[in-house]
Amino acid sequence: MKIHDLIRDSAELAQLVSRMESADFVVVDTEFMRENTYWPILCLIQISDGKEAAAIDPLADGIDMGPLLDLLVDNEEVLKVFHAGGQDLEIFHNITGKVPTPLFDTQIAAMALGYGEQVGYANLVAATLGHQLDKGARFTDWSRRPLDKRQIDYAIADVTHLAEIFPTLLEKLVETGRGGWLDEEMARLADPSSFAFDPEDAWKRIKLPSRKPDVLGRLKALAAWREREARGKDLPRGRIVKDDTLGELANHPPRRQEDLVKVRGLSKGWRDNEIGARLMDAIESAEPLPNEEMPAKPQRRPGLTKDASLVSDLLKLLLKIRSKEAGVAPRLIARAQELELLAAGEREGLDILSGWRFEEFGRDALDLVEGRLAFATENGKLKMTKTG
Repeated sequence: MKIHDLIRDSAELAQLVSRMESADFVVVDTEFMRENTYWPILCLIQISDGKEAAAIDPLADGIDMGPLLDLLVDNEEVLKVFHAGGQDLEIFHNITGKVPTPLFDTQIAAMALGYGEQVGYANLVAATLGHQLDKGARFTDWSRRPLDKRQIDYAIADVTHLAEIFPTLLEKLVETGRGGWLDEEMARLADPSSFAFDPEDAWKRIKLPSRKPDVLGRLKALAAWREREARGKDLPRGRIVKDDTLGELANHPPRRQEDLVKVRGLSKGWRDNEIGARLMDAIESAEPLPNEEMPAKPQRRPGLTKDASLVSDLLKLLLKIRSKEAGVAPRLIARAQELELLAAGEREGLDILSGWRFEEFGRDALDLVEGRLAFATENGKLKMTKTG
């Protein structure tokens, strides 16, 4: 595979993209920084089509990233391959308003092929290629320039190895007939709504035990205010106001701006600065949360009695057995919540009772819940027997 030097020139980047536009797939990875900003700073993009690989410097003066972004988000003829690509996709969505498609995530594929749940890139490389990766540059500051050769080599290795791994994973998926298993997970990963975050929904991420409409209304207004402040100043949310402080303000709103100095987590400057004034405006304009927006009360799942809890535990054991036999990560087949619902008597709308999940696990799970499957031991080994 041809490895290019760091690309910092628009013409060189356009030529690379032109060659890759006819590829079947490109493997993509990014390096970014977000410790001190709201928006992640894209510092490096690595790409390979299996024939050549390069790292591109998006911070280079005057570089035109347009051709590369067009390849990633608009060219639907080339498959885009990521590993655990959620954060990479978020970055491209922030830049373009779109998500790279069509999409393939090797971490999800690895779950279907028995490499474990959320297998890390280094572990996947070791398991498939037998290589031990150098992690020395893992926590480097990717925003500093110039980047040294070790940093660039480390970054490019992420796509060169993955370009070698991807065809192998794809071949195994075809051989096992499990390609269709991933459709739902890939569609969920590529859903742009996952990355379009409305400030008006920010309050839902903050834990506050109160169910008083006036308190939650203030929390909604305050969380939206903080989200806009953080975006406008490009600072992490916690640098504006921490969650605990927002909760305190929602529960015990100050009457005047000068009272902000009494709130834990706010400095004296808040009593007369502009951001303090905007905070007070948010509090004063807040309205009680409407009934239709009130969060659901925490409830015990219907019918999840002590006996049903035991059945749920048996379902988890069955899932462990069946996933081991199938060579697939348990999480790809079923989540604990679904097992609890099945144990509680639910039958409608459960993924495990349809499609490939039913064939691999759901049929036996239903038999277990309805008394047609039992666990037994024989010669000290656990086995399952049909009872009807």
